[in-house]
Amino acid sequence: MILICDHRGTGLLKALRPLRGAGFKLEATGNLRETRERIRNESHELLVIDPLVSGGTVEIEELARLCSEESATPILLVSDPREPDKVLESANSLDSACWDVIRRDAGIDEFAMRMRRLVGQASQITELVDLRYRASHDDLTDLLRPLYFQARLEEHYSAAERHGLDLSLVLIDLDNFGKVNKQFDHTVGDRVLAFAARVIRDSLRTEDVAGRIGGDEFAIALPFSGPLEAAATVHRLYKTISALSGTIAGSDQELLVTASVGFETIGGDSVSSVQELRRHAESALRRAKKAGGNRGVYYRSKS
Repeated sequence: MILICDHRGTGLLKALRPLRGAGFKLEATGNLRETRERIRNESHELLVIDPLVSGGTVEIEELARLCSEESATPILLVSDPREPDKVLESANSLDSACWDVIRRDAGIDEFAMRMRRLVGQASQITELVDLRYRASHDDLTDLLRPLYFQARLEEHYSAAERHGLDLSLVLIDLDNFGKVNKQFDHTVGDRVLAFAARVIRDSLRTEDVAGRIGGDEFAIALPFSGPLEAAATVHRLYKTISALSGTIAGSDQELLVTASVGFETIGGDSVSSVQELRRHAESALRRAKKAGGNRGVYYRSKS
């Protein structure tokens, strides 16, 4: 659906109505308030905006912001033939990667060409973004793949080292997961992994980063988190994961799900490298496993 935002009331929808015969689905709004509501509540292939004021910088920036919050909707800006350059100033401030400008007195064929091109570009951008996301994220858990997680961890480590900030690395390993696949089929095992990943995702703040680094192994980087903050996150994680235990749907068999968690923190130069940070977290994880699992262990703790 293409939304014609005719804020000047110049009859833009009427002028573009012949495009319906060329396969375009058109709807229109007559003022900024109505356009805001439609953008918030509906998705559109394209916005054609004829701003109320020639140029309409504030108006266009607000609509572009609303579009970017929902999706990367392409925008075709309509310029006043008497002041064709004014709308370009607004266009240059758009964050959208997909926009164009057209004069209000342009022919119907030119409108059709520009609209088709913008819709096609937006589709290609969406496909490219999806491909990049799928390349960096694990299909089953929707967490970062190992190499991408490591790259993000190194970025956070460099920032923490440079500015003397706290950073915590948390490693999670599901206890006795091999037995799950032996006792049940792999469908159950995949469900356990997916549920555990959801627990991890739900625990993240905006700045946190999580990845699946092995079959049943996960990792979380917690920027700006010292020992107390990391310990609270770790406690919440293994307790919530253990709550996944229960009867398998369609059977009377009980499934026990627990996790061992190891973590290490740095503040300033307390760890010499990101490799050492990871070795410390792995050592803490091994201690948690050796102690029976279903617990978290801090590398610097004595127990």
